[in-house]
Amino acid sequence: MDELSPQERTVYNLVAANPFASQAELAASLGVARPTIAAHIMALVRKGHLLGRGYMLPVAQRIVALGAAAVDRKYHAAAALVAGTSNPARGSRSFGGVARNVIENLARLGVATSLVTIIGDDEAGREILRQLRDLGVDTGLIATSAADPTAEYVAVLDPNNDLALGIANMGVFDQFSMAQFERAWPHLASAAIVFADCNLPAEILAALITRARSANCTVAVDTTSTPKSARLPHDLTGVDILFTNRDEAEGMLGCPMDPEAAALALRERGAAKIVLTLGRAGCVVAEASGITRVLPPRIVARDVTGAGDALIAGTLYRLLAGEKLAIAARIGVRLAALTVASEATVLPTLSADLLDRAPRARKETQ
Repeated sequence: MDELSPQERTVYNLVAANPFASQAELAASLGVARPTIAAHIMALVRKGHLLGRGYMLPVAQRIVALGAAAVDRKYHAAAALVAGTSNPARGSRSFGGVARNVIENLARLGVATSLVTIIGDDEAGREILRQLRDLGVDTGLIATSAADPTAEYVAVLDPNNDLALGIANMGVFDQFSMAQFERAWPHLASAAIVFADCNLPAEILAALITRARSANCTVAVDTTSTPKSARLPHDLTGVDILFTNRDEAEGMLGCPMDPEAAALALRERGAAKIVLTLGRAGCVVAEASGITRVLPPRIVARDVTGAGDALIAGTLYRLLAGEKLAIAARIGVRLAALTVASEATVLPTLSADLLDRAPRARKETQ
């Protein structure tokens, strides 16, 4: 990631001291031409040190998520599922979407958060906005589409509470444009951590990963599903942390592999660090210092929906606090276990204190 040049640092310090100074005033104080100041301002915006017009300074320790927000419908089968006929079940409705779930978890943990997504011009979209605002999430960069409804995800769970079938209507995210990305970029680049899911179009993911190579933010990406992982570019340089599961990793790599080998192979594609999730077996963390396997606490699973998103949120939460990835992932696994032990996609009672008191994940270093 690019550091500031001495000239950029000087301009930044002047702006921080007086955010209302004009470019002409900054140029006069430094004895340089106004176009020179304008070029430095543009560089500071591109690198995420300023938020564009008005020379707004970024909020410290902020996490921004870019991706899906949806309505979730979950159906718990009363008996073994039978194909081709009606199956008795009990249902529930809540808010979902990978990026939205991650942000809700983080907001409940007290983190300053923003969400960049697109919703339909309908009541479901308005409900999502109200709930996020009530949580204190910055929703200023959420766009509305008149062409598609708010995204919806339907999960059918078998009697063991494992996912039997998932159906996603995510067409609204195809409306996510480069223009929306460009508007959001200064906000993204100035964050401590940017998280993106693969519900986004391929060109948006590619632009984010390319821009990340010269920005100051940490960029984390979740592959989301096996088909959607194909939206990522082959060269993952610029991705600081790639979250994926075994099926998605094997889909990207084109062949079956044991988890440790798959994680190492994805690092060879350019991602600096990998968190490869293994469901009830925890996760594998691969980074330059080696491979760590994190084992979950022993729990009784009630609903697996949202577990992966909780793992991501818990991990990012501790990374923001300065923890190393292998330690942060243990907190992520702990939050995933809490989520699986409930029927909620995101725990409504979640707090930093609750997470701290939760059963601890176990570490096994390879």
